[in-house]
Amino acid sequence: MDKRIRAIARTAVVVVALAGCTSGGGGGTTTSATSGGSPRATIAFVTHQAPGDTFWDLVRRGAEAAAAKDDIDLQYSHDPDAAGQANLVRSAVDAKVAGIAVTLAVPGVMAPAIQFANAAKIPVVALNSGIADWKAMGVLEYFGQDELIAGEAVGERFSHEGAHNALCVIHEPGHVGLEARCAGVAKGFNGNTQKLYVNGVDKSTVKAAVIAKLHQDFSIDRILTLGAPMASAALEAVGEANSYARVDTFDTNSAVVDAIKNGMIDWAIDQQPFLQGYLAVDSLWLYLTNGNVIGGGVPTLTGPSFVDETNIDTVADLAEAGTR
Repeated sequence: MDKRIRAIARTAVVVVALAGCTSGGGGGTTTSATSGGSPRATIAFVTHQAPGDTFWDLVRRGAEAAAAKDDIDLQYSHDPDAAGQANLVRSAVDAKVAGIAVTLAVPGVMAPAIQFANAAKIPVVALNSGIADWKAMGVLEYFGQDELIAGEAVGERFSHEGAHNALCVIHEPGHVGLEARCAGVAKGFNGNTQKLYVNGVDKSTVKAAVIAKLHQDFSIDRILTLGAPMASAALEAVGEANSYARVDTFDTNSAVVDAIKNGMIDWAIDQQPFLQGYLAVDSLWLYLTNGNVIGGGVPTLTGPSFVDETNIDTVADLAEAGTR
């Protein structure tokens, strides 16, 4: 691990339960950087993380690293249900936090809560999802990848690799970013693109749905999952269905990194989740202390990039360090 990251990690010392957990079962914690003297600013970090989704571990580590560097009290909470997530934002406003970082997977549901924060003059930045909506909602900055562009890159790669029939697996129905990814694939791909909606919280359900689809259409030669945990389920489904389809995915975790190294998965799309969390918190600190706004009114893009056999060893080292 980089010496700077080690030093940052050592300063994050307190993790306690955050009052007001979600009605949907999401949790909340407070991470405090060590310091003496004056009270620290408090930033609420509110995501749509679902149980078991390891992607958010990386986002949170980035946020905690920035909070430790900036001497910020970071309150992390999450709820996969958009209404529950919106309530967490309202609770943060009621608690008079100094700033809010939030994901916008379902912008229409989140908009009133963002307006509530704006009315209280609490700065809000967005990350990861809602790239088409954040600015109109009165959010200061956005950090993430353009999902439509990322999907197009996948479609173009499928075409280059000679694929003909791709299955795009959406594990959070209603998530605007996931829909944009599949739309991008269809735009960039010369072949046929299908969508399959699954319950991403339950791996066995994901696997069963993919198996059923492969039995229905044996011509499917590419399966694209939109989150790393779903890639493992898709690999198992391919094996049990005796399919020749190849699996590729958005995002990485240790299992995906190992699968790429072993040739079981060809590649993954990386949007740098650690960086998304880090920039969201650090940008709020810059705004609160110096009035800085990053991006000039346009999104600050953290991806996409491909992780494949050409760079997997480097990524594997970073994944072991807990930052990729």
